Amino acid sequence: MRTHIVMPGLIGAALLLAGAAALAQAPAPTNLDDVPDKMPFSAPYGAPIAAQRAQSLIQAAIAEAQKRGWPLNIAVVDSGANLVAFVRMDGAQLASISIAQHKARAAARFRRPTKAFEDAVERGDHKYVLSLDDVIASRGGIPLIEDGKLIGAIGCSGGTGSQDELVCTAAADLVNSKKGR
Repeated sequence: MRTHIVMPGLIGAALLLAGAAALAQAPAPTNLDDVPDKMPFSAPYGAPIAAQRAQSLIQAAIAEAQKRGWPLNIAVVDSGANLVAFVRMDGAQLASISIAQHKARAAARFRRPTKAFEDAVERGDHKYVLSLDDVIASRGGIPLIEDGKLIGAIGCSGGTGSQDELVCTAAADLVNSKKGR
């Protein structure tokens, strides 16, 4: 019976890793004393995402969330972490409005998915991460990388972290996999 619970989790993890492949960069060290050869999360900042394109990502995220019956707040920021587009789906939690925007801003400013902060705190026990300005250690913020450059980020909130991340990834993949051109 336990196998039935583990297999969907493994499949979900594999799908998330596949989506993250577009963001592949030098891995962050797991030990703070390790010195990586290359700088992790170092995609250069690019031109900011245009408003119309940000709106198309919002629509893709809405479609994914509606398909699953998850009312979410969805934010897209530009490469400077400035809000470009936002939607609060009907019934989405009010407290998650600012959280969705925070996730998007953190993903853009730090050039990494916010899951990296969650992992640092939970798996690496690196609680110091919580003292860094503008960090949010909750998955659901995904950088938008086009032609190797960060053009913005998308953030979702209102569900569980895994729900937020899944919806954001569905929209971000339109840019990160270069399908959105």
